Amino acid sequence: MNHVAKKAGASPVTAPGLLAVLVLLAVLTGCSGAGSFIGGKAGPPQEAIRVTPADRAEDVRADSRVAVEVPEGRLESVRVRRIEDAQDEEVPGEIAEDGHSWAPRKGARLGLAAKYSVDVVAENGGGHRAARHTTFTTAVPKDRFIGYFKPENRSTVGTGMIVSFEFSRPVTRRAAVERAIRVTADPPVAVAGHWFGTSRLDFRPAAYWRSGTEVTVDIALRDVEGAPGVYGSQRKTVRFTVGREQISRVDSEAHTMEVRRDGQLVSTVPITAGSPTTTTYNGKMVVSEMHEVTRMDGRTVGFGGEYDIKDVPHAIRLTKSGTFLHGNYWSDEEVFGSTNVSHGCIGLRDVQGGSGSTPAGWFFDRTLIGDVVEVVNSPDKTVAPDNGLGGWNLGWDRWRAGSALR
Repeated sequence: MNHVAKKAGASPVTAPGLLAVLVLLAVLTGCSGAGSFIGGKAGPPQEAIRVTPADRAEDVRADSRVAVEVPEGRLESVRVRRIEDAQDEEVPGEIAEDGHSWAPRKGARLGLAAKYSVDVVAENGGGHRAARHTTFTTAVPKDRFIGYFKPENRSTVGTGMIVSFEFSRPVTRRAAVERAIRVTADPPVAVAGHWFGTSRLDFRPAAYWRSGTEVTVDIALRDVEGAPGVYGSQRKTVRFTVGREQISRVDSEAHTMEVRRDGQLVSTVPITAGSPTTTTYNGKMVVSEMHEVTRMDGRTVGFGGEYDIKDVPHAIRLTKSGTFLHGNYWSDEEVFGSTNVSHGCIGLRDVQGGSGSTPAGWFFDRTLIGDVVEVVNSPDKTVAPDNGLGGWNLGWDRWRAGSALR
């Protein structure tokens, strides 16, 4: 039997015990001021890996400098990423050819109100590595803006649909905001934006969408500075499908509406348009809302107390200013197709409570948001391009001229 000599008072150290001590020493060494190490010998110490912003820095500006430097040795890997809100987005960057520094790629920008981590591995000339981990948080902006948009996600729309954004705050940096909204189509077609003032941005192609087109709207407004100190807060993707083509032509003088589906005449419907003193706009209008029944009060559109109808059936909105194509049960049946008596709307014969068998009900059941209604031969002016979705009344060149990216 072999015996192990030992000093008086000392306890025996077994092989497993000796291994545990060595592991503990290694851990303690790794947590010391020399920095953690990989490979058995210490590489460059943690302090030699310089990270900007400083560890645990707060209220860091989105345009602040982000950098990693190691004067001695070389950087092996650098990862800067957003680590909250399920984003886990990496900041793209590159290590310099000499290996001494890392910087974000040109145009890369930090998000606001976000926490970031920086993970670095560096090695010395002998191939031994050291690692460093830091975090920092960016400033929370006081002022935010959002864009209210149409059409709705996953909707099926008519071929005249215009993608429209109304912003909650005035936008002065229009190019940055327009660049952050990308509208693409399958099959591909050129799409351009057009600004109406500082709070509205619309998108459309040169001509009506083709039936069957799939449109994607990528909204990347989060952290985009729309005005000094005012930042966007949205990041989402919206998709919609273009359905069959339906274009209806209202002839105010003839008191008729021709409904064409995919180029073919489906029906000619008798109508009543605006009276000689309250005429209907000419021009191309796009259906933006549909209501089975709604209230129409003249006081809301500048007509005082001339009318207040609480149950207007089959109401289809054509302009923001209050032009509707709707069912009319209060006028004599003889006016439809012969006389213009409305306050500027387009009326189709209907019954109180609405019915699918009346002209108004028939048209309502066959209409989509995004369908086009064009009025001709009215003594009024052409509807303004920003009154509802009236952008089709601008030619393509004039439309593109309204882009901040032209």
